[in-house]
This record gives sequence, C-alpha cells and structure tokens, in this order.
Amino acid sequence: MSEKFSLIIKNGSCYIDGKLIKTDVGLYENKISKIGKIELNSSKVFDATGKVILPGIIDTQVHFREPGSTDAEDLESGSRAAVLGGVTSLFEMPNTNPPTANLIEFEKKLQAAKNRMHSNYAFYFGATPHNTEQLAQLKKVEGCCGVKLFAGSSTGNLLVDKEADIEKVISSSDRIVSIHSEDEDIIKLRKKFIKKGHVHSHAEWRNVECAISSTRRVVKIAERYNKKIHVLHVTTKEEVDFLAMHKKNVTFETTPQHLTLYAPDCYDKLGTYAQMNPPLRSKEHYDRLWLAIKNNIVDVLGSDHAPHLKKNKEKEYPESPSGMPGVQTIFPVMIDHVNNGRLTLNQLVNLMCENPCKIFGIKNKGYIKEGNDADLTIVDMKKEVTIKNEMIASKCGWTPFHNYKVKGFPVGTIINGNLVMADGKILIESKGKPLQF
Repeated sequence: MSEKFSLIIKNGSCYIDGKLIKTDVGLYENKISKIGKIELNSSKVFDATGKVILPGIIDTQVHFREPGSTDAEDLESGSRAAVLGGVTSLFEMPNTNPPTANLIEFEKKLQAAKNRMHSNYAFYFGATPHNTEQLAQLKKVEGCCGVKLFAGSSTGNLLVDKEADIEKVISSSDRIVSIHSEDEDIIKLRKKFIKKGHVHSHAEWRNVECAISSTRRVVKIAERYNKKIHVLHVTTKEEVDFLAMHKKNVTFETTPQHLTLYAPDCYDKLGTYAQMNPPLRSKEHYDRLWLAIKNNIVDVLGSDHAPHLKKNKEKEYPESPSGMPGVQTIFPVMIDHVNNGRLTLNQLVNLMCENPCKIFGIKNKGYIKEGNDADLTIVDMKKEVTIKNEMIASKCGWTPFHNYKVKGFPVGTIINGNLVMADGKILIESKGKPLQF
C-alpha cells in the first residue's frame, strides 16, 4: 500500500538524536509519519536542500498583553511574530489586566486563543496570596504550563512577596512554579538609587543583592518541600554559582538579551529601550552567563518578550516601563551565536526544544521522531540578515536588535503539519493548538 503524506520535506539535514542526518521527513496530518527516503507521494513538497531541520523551537516566556494592553500586543500579533521567528510553541504569562489568576480568567484566555494564535500555546496561571487552593487543581486544566509567581514587582499587579505566602504557593502547586526572582523589600528600600532621567541607574536600583537574596529564599523553600521550581531570566553571576549547586529541585532560564547586550554599553546605545526587569548588567555577569551556557548549567532560553509602545518606552526614566520584545528575534540571535562558536547547535536544541519538554512535561514535541507532533523549524545556517525595526510583527514595532547582523535565519516554520511560514511570509492563518502536558 502506498504511503500518504500531507507534506514531505526533501533533501534537508535533520537534527535527530544529536546529529544532523541527510534524510526526508514525511508528515501526515499533524504527525511525523516517516523519516527516511520517500518516493514522492504528495502534492506538497518543501525542498530543504542546504537547510537544517530542527525540532520546533519553543519559547517558554512571553507576555502578549491580552487582555488589558492590546495596543502593545495581543495573542494574534504576538504569535504571528513568533512564527516569523521560527518559534512553533510558546508559554504566555498571566500578568494581564485582569490577571490570569483564577479558573474563569484562564478559560477566557483559552477561548481568546482559539483559532487566533499562529503558534501552539500554553498559559501560565498567576499566583496570588489568596488563590493557593486553585493551584492544587491545575494538573487537569487544559493548556496550563505551570504557575507564575512574581516575588518582586514588575509589569502588572501580580505580586507574592511575603515569605509565608511564597511558601504557600510553592508547597500547594501541583505544577512547576516559575518565579520572577527579585526581592520586593530590597526593591522598595533601594528606590533612593533611582536617578531621574538616568536609565543607567536601573541596574543599581534593582541590584545583584535584590536578585540573589530572592533566589536563595525560593530555592530554600523548594528544597524544604521537595518541590520543583524554575527561576526565570537569571542575570547575575552570584545566582549562576548558587543555582549550579542546587539543581535537584531547581531549573533556570536566561534570555538572549542578557547573552548579547550588557551595561553600560546597552544603556549608552539604547537608553530606556534597554530597560527590563531584572536589568541588563555589566560584562562580568554576561561572561558568567556564557560560561554557564558552555558548561550546560543553564536549562532553558526564553525571550521574556514584553512589548511596550515606543511612546511609552521614550518617557523619561523611571516613568518608562520595563520590558522589550523578543519572540521574533530569540532564535535568529541564538543561531548567530551558534555560528560564532559561542554554543553548539546541540546545546541550542537542548535549551529551546528538548529541555522545555523534559522540565514542563510537554507531550510529543521537542524531538524529530516518527509519531511525534509535526512541529519543525527550518533554518538556513548561511543566510545573513540585518534585523530591522520594520521587520518586527509585534504591535510595538521595534526591537533592541535593530541593525544587528545575524548569520543563520529561519526560512520555514511547520506547526501541526502545516507550513505556516516560508521565507518571511505567513502562508496560512491561525493553526495553533493548546500544548498537552
């Protein structure tokens, strides 16, 4: 009986079991149905000659601002940017208005995403001091990737800063708790270090102690209750050294921004456009993050895509909001680092495909193998592109990587067996589905 395929990817080098193997991949409906030589039996063929086929790239930290601030982003525009950047699945954050902090708001977000998101998706459930009884019921909630806890204040009004409440959240949750780890008491105490009109003071205000103090505390609680936590956007060498010794209960993320930009240069060049929480820091922290990447101590890369309109970013510091877009650039920026020898392709696939699936329990993704979901990112490792604000599909219309040259660029994004993006164009609308855990 002849095999049926809805899409065949021919002549590419596929990333399988840590190696690049020249082979064809046959997709049927939303699954990888065959890996190997395929005689043509499909009206749809993608010629991947000279290209590398990776498991679908996963971005585990994005803020799409819906509901509440849809002038800066929404679920459709954010996921459109993701797909253009080669990202096939993402985890979206709950610090919206109103926050996604109860089952009613969570269901509303799932409904808002249906048939509107171009990528696959899951949503975080926001922790508050008062919703711990709901955190014990999240295992059975469709499309829930985990619980998000803000130990320090950032965009939005979700905050759990008292130790007893943090303890309650971590001990109650039946899903992994991902933590924005800054110490709220230190943030308040150090407000005197804010210099009006001087964004360079951002990293002095939200200093190293602010980060490491909080991270020590949440790790201690996780270990006491033998619970799994995930520390988001780690920025300091002190945290890297501490977390390297506490891996039993803890995984952690860093961002391409913290691996590409550093102070004071980033503030000299970008001003308030470089403002984010936790801050971009000096080169000694950047260097230690790279050492942690090299030694496989970092678990995951997330973009922390957090768009704001230009008119707001251009307000005088500290009136300017913290955050920058990144979902469209995370993969091109990191592939450029692969081409520059800063990390290997294997390490990048671990950080952005395999580890997210292992840590969060995503089903049927992360690897190119028969029977797995047909989510694939096709990259031209030789393609050179200068990233421009005009390319950014996010409603905010800018990127901190404007005029940044990269070598290596996504040329195809396949989601649930559909070629959704090819050569910088969205080919079909809204094929994303909730991730399964």
